[in-house]
Amino acid sequence: MESNAGIDSPIHKPMNTMKGRSNLLRRIYGQRYLQVMALLGVAWMILFNYIPMYGIILSFKDYIGVGNISDAPWVGWSHFKAIFEDDTMGQVIKNTLGISLLKLIIGFPLPIVFALFLNELRSLKFNRIVQTISYLPHFLSWVILGGILTTWLSDVGIVNDLLMGLGIIHEPIYYLAEPSYFWSIAISSDIWKEFGWSAIIYIAAIASISPDLYEAATIDGAGRFQKMWRVTLPCIKGTISILFILAIGNILNSNFDQILVLKNQVNESASGVIDTYVYEIGIRSGRFSYSTAVNLFKAVIALFLLLIANSMTKRMNQSSLF
Repeated sequence: MESNAGIDSPIHKPMNTMKGRSNLLRRIYGQRYLQVMALLGVAWMILFNYIPMYGIILSFKDYIGVGNISDAPWVGWSHFKAIFEDDTMGQVIKNTLGISLLKLIIGFPLPIVFALFLNELRSLKFNRIVQTISYLPHFLSWVILGGILTTWLSDVGIVNDLLMGLGIIHEPIYYLAEPSYFWSIAISSDIWKEFGWSAIIYIAAIASISPDLYEAATIDGAGRFQKMWRVTLPCIKGTISILFILAIGNILNSNFDQILVLKNQVNESASGVIDTYVYEIGIRSGRFSYSTAVNLFKAVIALFLLLIANSMTKRMNQSSLF
């Protein structure tokens, strides 16, 4: 008579469970140094990203910066109602969306194009030189870069000297004192600073493409541009989709550091964005509860945009964050 005690019987289950736990503990011990590094990252994220979330309740309280947050009186949705009644919010949202959308439309494809053409360079040495030069501005802080731009764009700066020397303008312009120029300055300087660094991800994705695909395309008679369009782009579309989703989720962030160092009282009508507005009313004016409500409102909208972008890319490219 055959025994019914198979590998899935209750007798073997405890033994299998103990063996699985032993293997898991052995694997964790073997990776103990990596585990410690990962735990440090998790601890940092909990300390600086999750614990401060307790402050969200400020949005529903009237906190004046004195005493404990828990002792402040509840005011419900009053601060959120005040957002829609604030006369300056319309201009602030317009500047935020305008700058961010133009950065997305112009700045998002540039690293992809740069990575595609960089991949076509046959000289490895020249390739590395171009790549190094392109991402060097990323390592300059906006405090330093803002000072450089302020000097270059002043009425006695190099930009005016160059344009007047070419006969394009006849009198100097202080560009940061003209609101009509601010969006162009913010967008172009941000793209110049970050496009080389952003291209690194695409360059890494292109490097992982199998050379066999290019060889097959060459045998079929494909040229360089056809290979880029038919081989390279389809192979990195997953990376493009994920980075596009993240870019959509950050569309309400207008690079606080950059705007703060470039804005002034004269160009404020074009430079005031949500991040600087929250800083001014929260830190400078002491309206902690209202500024928290504005930031929370922005975060909720960003979450919805992220979900929409994730759903769209999942349907179109079968690539998504979740």
